[in-house]
Amino acid sequence: MNPLRLLLLLPALAAFFGCSKDSETEYRDYLVARPLTMTLEEFASGPQVIAPQPMEQSGKIYVYGDYIFVNEPYKGIHVIDNRNPSAPEKIRFIAIPGNVDVSVKDNYLFADSMGDLVVLDITSMDNIRPVARLASVLQDNIVWPFEAEIIESDQWDPQTEVLVGWEVTTERLPVQDARPRMWMNDVMLAEAAAADTGTGQGGSLARFKIVGDYLYAVDSHTINVFDISNLEAPAALEDVFAGFDIETIFNQGNHLFLGSMRGMYIYDISAPATPTFVSEFQHGTACDPVVVDGDYAFVTLRGGNACGATESGLFVIDISNISSPELLVSYPLDGPYGLGVSGTQLFVCDGASGLRVYDKTDVMHLQEQAHFPDVVTYDVIPLANSLLMVGEGIIYQYRYLESGLELLSSLSLKN
Repeated sequence: MNPLRLLLLLPALAAFFGCSKDSETEYRDYLVARPLTMTLEEFASGPQVIAPQPMEQSGKIYVYGDYIFVNEPYKGIHVIDNRNPSAPEKIRFIAIPGNVDVSVKDNYLFADSMGDLVVLDITSMDNIRPVARLASVLQDNIVWPFEAEIIESDQWDPQTEVLVGWEVTTERLPVQDARPRMWMNDVMLAEAAAADTGTGQGGSLARFKIVGDYLYAVDSHTINVFDISNLEAPAALEDVFAGFDIETIFNQGNHLFLGSMRGMYIYDISAPATPTFVSEFQHGTACDPVVVDGDYAFVTLRGGNACGATESGLFVIDISNISSPELLVSYPLDGPYGLGVSGTQLFVCDGASGLRVYDKTDVMHLQEQAHFPDVVTYDVIPLANSLLMVGEGIIYQYRYLESGLELLSSLSLKN
């Protein structure tokens, strides 16, 4: 090679590799959250019942009689007629801004709308009607986009708009130009409260639980208690401070079990209007729904995310002494979300790794009976005759067989 050409080529190669290295250093992918807002007037118009809508993101699932209710985070509730489980049908969409939870008693549906509690009469699915709205009773029902690295919280005006959720996208940005993670400050929260705007917080499983004549709704650190003995006129009672970073609620007998990113809190509701603290189990920092069966609590911990943990798994906790819960054993998982129990079986939604079915006869040696790896799983409800599961915009129903589970139907909510 001509020495002159070599001298010209070397700087070019150096520039090429140097540029590539600089690109890796100066640019990277960020999860960027931008607020989803609506005007105060739109929010004040209340829930609206409209034709079935396509779903963009799966939320929580709830069953009442022959109907399935699936939340779409911050948008509302998809209503599915399940009288024929082999061919379920979408029939309605209840648009509720900022909604993430739903619960039903005696044909009255309770749902959150950011900081408000709304009640709808669903006696007739052809004539769903709003009957009550309690404003600003869920004060700490704040939506945080935990997974985001950059939060553009300054892109909304709390004086004229309501924050109903967040849109999180992946964007490749220059490192030096990317702003650091940013949360809403106290001034913005105060302005939002002054404008009578509540905000909602998403969770992996239910934050609403009806027990008798009481509705318990947990937010980030509070049990909000409602007397619903008059279903058309629920009364907000005194809130109970319960801890930090609370995500889920489960009931067994006279106890509430709260799942938080720090652990599990247990409350006694023998006096239902005033839940009292009993005990807690701490496990570090992770997202953790909890279900209880007899003397055992089953907790899934999801790591590898903004919840803080690096590993995912299933914890089995002995609650035979309710005042002193103890960890018995843990099992590794990939990225779990919801879970449920029925008889001797434990069902775990392991995210993108699918549905796992365990025999829990011996909790110290769980046996995996079945694994459905080809579905993305989010939440599950074991019913008397079938298993109901929501995945990535799809509802799955499985029939129980002695040999295992058989797919009964699947319904896409995206179309």
